[in-house]
Amino acid sequence: MMSRLRFLTTSKVLRRILVGLLIAVCLAVAISWNVASQLIAPKPLYIGKPPTDFPAVAITLDSDSGETVAGWHCHAENSKGVVLLLHGIRESRLRMLDRARFLYHVGYSIVMIDFQSHGESTGETITMGVLEKHDVQAAIDFAANAHPHEKIAVLGVSLGGAATLLSNPKDIDAIILESVFPTIRNAVHNRVNARLGIASYLPAEILLFQLHSRLGIDAEEIRPIDALPKVNCPVFIMSGDADPHTTADETRTMYEAVTARKKMWLVKGAAHVDLHQFAKDEYEQRLIQFLEEALQKVE
Repeated sequence: MMSRLRFLTTSKVLRRILVGLLIAVCLAVAISWNVASQLIAPKPLYIGKPPTDFPAVAITLDSDSGETVAGWHCHAENSKGVVLLLHGIRESRLRMLDRARFLYHVGYSIVMIDFQSHGESTGETITMGVLEKHDVQAAIDFAANAHPHEKIAVLGVSLGGAATLLSNPKDIDAIILESVFPTIRNAVHNRVNARLGIASYLPAEILLFQLHSRLGIDAEEIRPIDALPKVNCPVFIMSGDADPHTTADETRTMYEAVTARKKMWLVKGAAHVDLHQFAKDEYEQRLIQFLEEALQKVE
């Protein structure tokens, strides 16, 4: 009789544990589905005319993804070269405006765009760089046509840098990568871990699974680090040394993967923030020095 009671008690405990686990899994699925929906949803924003202190003209580009990409083009007098500015996820070209202003004022022409599904560009889904890479190439082609005898640098923040590497650009002369994740797997796990800690693994894996189920994209397609050994122009990689989303170790790994001429800057005390705003003077000094070295004209 006692053995039977123990068996029944144990069975009840096991059932409760299983029910608890099932509820936890269902909750993780629901939360992950909602988070993914927010991440991939378009982020339209009316931007309008450029500010009066930045004499740009509006441009529209046809991306090979099928979308129309909106942007600005600013032609500097006696241009030292062209810098293409690419924003991060769920942002727009406005996020890059302060960089554009200072680069223009020191003599660089500027091309800046809204990625598809961002700002004033068309699109229904954000794809973490898989389709956005076509927007990068469209902007590079525009810069090359508008400035046929000038060198081109691309500066990409987070998604902007990832899309640049996924595009495998050949016709550029320098790349600046800010807070760029090495793989989408790293990016998702780091971001979920920053919120959930030790309970992050399952929700992160569910998020990654949705890349295929909702977008038809495999996580192995989004590995920007794999493109770095193929880059044949100077590369400047920077990130915050306190960034939980793109860690210092990941930034070092990205740097080590570069076989071309390269520089790295781990910004002391910076998390996943706008590095230009965080360390404005040093940022501008380091960036100008890199561009002058990378885009110098050979006589």
